[in-house]
Amino acid sequence: MTPHDTLDAHLSGLAATLLPYRREAARLADWGTELAWTLARGGRLLVAGNGGSAAEAQHLTAELVGKLRDDREPLSAIALHAETSALTAIGNDYGYHEVFARQVRAHGRPDDILLLMSTSGTSANLLTAAHAGQETGLRCWAFTGPAPNPLAEACHDVLAVPSPDSQVVQELHLVSTHLLCEYVDQALPLIRQLPTASLPTPRSAAPARWLPAPAADDRGATGHRSPDHNGHGTNGHGANGHGSNGHGANGHGTNGHGASGHGIAGAGRVQP
Repeated sequence: MTPHDTLDAHLSGLAATLLPYRREAARLADWGTELAWTLARGGRLLVAGNGGSAAEAQHLTAELVGKLRDDREPLSAIALHAETSALTAIGNDYGYHEVFARQVRAHGRPDDILLLMSTSGTSANLLTAAHAGQETGLRCWAFTGPAPNPLAEACHDVLAVPSPDSQVVQELHLVSTHLLCEYVDQALPLIRQLPTASLPTPRSAAPARWLPAPAADDRGATGHRSPDHNGHGTNGHGANGHGSNGHGANGHGTNGHGASGHGIAGAGRVQP
C-alpha cells in the first residue's frame, strides 16, 4: 500500500462516518446546555478514559478550566486519570477496575455530571465508574464507538460514533469535545441572565437502554432521538427525568424543571 493509499483509506473511513455522526452529535447542544446549568450553579464535571481517550478527556477539562476561545470564568472539570498518585494507589490497593469509581465517590456530588470516554465501551474501570456515578446521584454520559455496548447501557445517555475504526472514533470524539465546549459557552450568557433562584436542579434518571440513531426527521426540533417525538425518550432523560415533553421551547415542561428548564430556545427568555 502506498502512502497515498493509506491516506485515502483513512480519509474515506472518516468521510463515511460523518453523516451518521452528525445525527448522533445533534444531542451535544442539549448536553452543552445541561452542562452549563450544572457548572453555573457550582456543580462539577468529572471525566475519565483510558489511553487515547484519557488524553481526550484531559483535553476537555483543559478547555473548561481554561477556555475554548473567548475569555470567561473557569469552570470546574476534573480528569480523574490525571491524578496519578491517587490512580496508582487505588489500583494497587483496590484493583484497576476501581481507579475511577473510588474517585467518583470521593469527588462526585448529586447532580454533578460524569462523562466516560471509550472507543470499545467495554472497559471494566469505566463500567465500574458508571455504576458508582449512578449510586452517587451523578448524571452519566458516555462517548463510545458503535452501540449497543456495555458502557452505553450503563449511562443515562451516549454519543456513539458509528465507525468500526477506533482511530475514526477518537477523532470524532475530539470533534465532540470541541462542540460540547462551544455549546457550553453559548449557553452560559443566557443562564447568567436568570436569577439564582430560578436555576433548576436536574433530576437523576435511571439509565436507559441504547437505541440506534433514527433518521434526522425523527428527532424533532431539539435533535433528540425519540420513539414518540416528544423529547429524549428511552435513551435520554426518560419519563422520570426531565418530563414527558422533553426540551421544548419553554424548557423541560411542567412535569420536569418548569419554565426555566434547560431548553436552548427558552433559556434566555424566562422572566424571573
